[in-house]
Amino acid sequence: MGRTIAAVVEPKAQNKRAYLEGENYIITWAIGHLVSLAEPDQYDPKYKRWNEADLPIIPDRFKLWPNARTKDQLTIIGELSKRCGRLVNACDAGREGQLIFHLIRQYLKLPQPTDRLWISDLTPETIRRGFDGLRSDGDYDDLTRAARARSEADWLVGMNASRAFTIRHKTLLSVGRVQTPVLALLYDRHKEITAFDSETYFIVQAAFSQQDFTYKGVWQGDRITKREQAEALAAKVTGKSGKILSYTVNESKEYPYRLYDLTLLQREANGRYGYPAKKTLDIAQALYEKHKVITYPRTSSNYVTEENIPVMGNVLQMLKGTSYGDLANGADRSRVHKGNRAVCNPAKVEDHHAILPTPKRPGTLSSEEQNIYDLIVRRFLSHYYPPAVYKNHDVVTEVEEERFRTRAKEQLEIGWRIVLGTNEGNAVKEKGKSRKKSEDGPVSDEADDDLVETDQPFSVQADQPVHCDAAAALEKETKPPKPYTEGTLLKAMESAGKSIEDEELRDAMKQTGLGTPATRAATIERLKQVGYIKLTGKRLDVTTKGCAAIELIRGAGVELLASPEMTGRWEQRLHQISKGEASDAQFIAKVKQFAEMIVEKVKHQRPAAASLFEEADDGTPATKGRSARSAAGKGSSTTGKERSSSRSSGSRSVKTAAPDASKTQRVSSNRRSAPASGAPGDASSGGTTTVASRAATTRRSLAASQATATPQASATSRTSVASSTPGAATIAVESIASCPRPGCGGQLVEGKRGYGCLRFREGCSFVIWKNQQGKTVTPAMAKSLAVSGETRKSTFKLEDGSTVTGKLKLIDPATGAVQFQSAT
Repeated sequence: MGRTIAAVVEPKAQNKRAYLEGENYIITWAIGHLVSLAEPDQYDPKYKRWNEADLPIIPDRFKLWPNARTKDQLTIIGELSKRCGRLVNACDAGREGQLIFHLIRQYLKLPQPTDRLWISDLTPETIRRGFDGLRSDGDYDDLTRAARARSEADWLVGMNASRAFTIRHKTLLSVGRVQTPVLALLYDRHKEITAFDSETYFIVQAAFSQQDFTYKGVWQGDRITKREQAEALAAKVTGKSGKILSYTVNESKEYPYRLYDLTLLQREANGRYGYPAKKTLDIAQALYEKHKVITYPRTSSNYVTEENIPVMGNVLQMLKGTSYGDLANGADRSRVHKGNRAVCNPAKVEDHHAILPTPKRPGTLSSEEQNIYDLIVRRFLSHYYPPAVYKNHDVVTEVEEERFRTRAKEQLEIGWRIVLGTNEGNAVKEKGKSRKKSEDGPVSDEADDDLVETDQPFSVQADQPVHCDAAAALEKETKPPKPYTEGTLLKAMESAGKSIEDEELRDAMKQTGLGTPATRAATIERLKQVGYIKLTGKRLDVTTKGCAAIELIRGAGVELLASPEMTGRWEQRLHQISKGEASDAQFIAKVKQFAEMIVEKVKHQRPAAASLFEEADDGTPATKGRSARSAAGKGSSTTGKERSSSRSSGSRSVKTAAPDASKTQRVSSNRRSAPASGAPGDASSGGTTTVASRAATTRRSLAASQATATPQASATSRTSVASSTPGAATIAVESIASCPRPGCGGQLVEGKRGYGCLRFREGCSFVIWKNQQGKTVTPAMAKSLAVSGETRKSTFKLEDGSTVTGKLKLIDPATGAVQFQSAT
């Protein structure tokens, strides 16, 4: 980014490695957060030991501390500033950009007057225009105060809550303003799914004909729960004549989807390509920084300002000379203008406008970069096309006094959907509908059974008779809400707070949700890193530790920590501070009171039993069917063990003493280093503080945690398999055989109740249970089943006490299902 800026304002600048020097400007950069809030032990060495008596930790004045890994760069900035009479803050044009710059300025005590460069893309025209319109950094003082207040408030809550819960329950528990409500969303969905009781019902679908035209309809009436009733109704109307009771037709138009903000882009990339949110952000960041073919991606806006309209015209012209030429040539430039509020809505643009392609022609992109660029370009082009036009048909047909409804959506004009491609466009619509249903609650297919989408003509004559050619009873069942994927979780984070009763808070949450576009991906990654959630295929599953954390937080009487309401209140106040409408000092004072309250309540909570954090034998959370409160037992309130924390904001690397271990462990936070000027290196903590330390009991994968060394050396393979669980100690496990599940490639190991695959966290559900037909399956038998599909003949004891000779056969290599086969 520094080189890009220098190419515009100092094209002949000399590269000095850590900075670029020209005639008028010296351009240097931050690498993430060069300076952050100090750790507790940097206030007082006693805080290295985590003691309940030392809580809460409330600094009178927050200290700053340089990141040890990037201290050289900080020193260079200090030295260069002595040669300059003026500074330009070119960090990310937003709240966190202000924080990155001003923490550096405060720590180095830089006295120079400062200007602010505020830009949304890295094209030469935008950079030149930004320097021509530099404003005093003092104009952004309110935003700076809001940024500092956010950082200090997150430190107070995260540091105190994490220490309080960790000390009390003797297990490392990470708590944060954004992280914890997101975990609560996953926990509540998990509980909904496990408690869901599916209901079977039946619909009756009939096929009608009228002259040469055929159509289908669904019976209208109360839900049918008995098959006999449904089949009787189908038989009643089959082969009979009927009439059309009503037939209505109306036209509708479908306009292009909104331009992308980061969260929407991440959701669609996850749904279409399976990309995790962080991967999409990293790809978009490369398209912005490295290739300079899209505008700033970390935006929460779906609209542009009037200034962007001419540039969009230049982009359209550029696309005519690319592989998008046919679509660009077919575009109607007059459709995107200042009066088109679906595109140009300055009132809804704050720090940055929607993600757009830039006028720069793309060079060589990787396949993944091309996928994300393609999404952005097609969404951009769609707004230069007319709406798709549909004719909506609604028919009610009566046969034998039974009514059937038909709804048909007939496409008259493809409009903007030509940009997606016909098949792709339809796929998007179908995915959109199913996604909406799955997030709103329990789902049945009933709602859309009578809706037909077609590009073929649909026409019936209302005054002509019809014939019921056939009818059938179709079995259906209600479905629970679907588990979250990263895409659906991002949407839930964005819309969190919809259920808050306070109208003012709801409005505040509409603007922000949980986290920001720049930090949501990092929040999800953090939940994985601390062991609260795991990825199974595309599904996000909450772990035992995650369930326990939410139950303990709610059980302590600080459920506000797990609610979007607190973030709503904070964001509402931070927004007011950024506008000069509220006091940051009053806000911090109230946060300090809140941190004290959390510590006090946790001190009175009964310590949880160690078993609360254990995984069940089948890999599901052990808390299923019981609560943290009922699982909690009596015990000491302090650990008496030395610990220290690794905060997520900044690239810190700290020595950590393991509870019940004498050796220290090197822990580095997984923070992406920012490129030049610190702009994309938005190192916002996302409202969390992560406690990084080695756990007293190592967390392992299901099979590895259950594995025991077997004496049957001749019967089992001697392959040594190491647990790949992040943060776990390396464990040598005897492999029995390769997993028979097609395409898996994992290894089977012995557990307490069965023989499972070590790749179960990656979605493999293969397991051979030890108890089969009253006989215990030995490792040798399990190996034989896995390798040859059956065991040797053996004697089995039946339920009535008699015995029979036979063998076990593997009937499903995907799941490990086994069946007994008699020898007679």
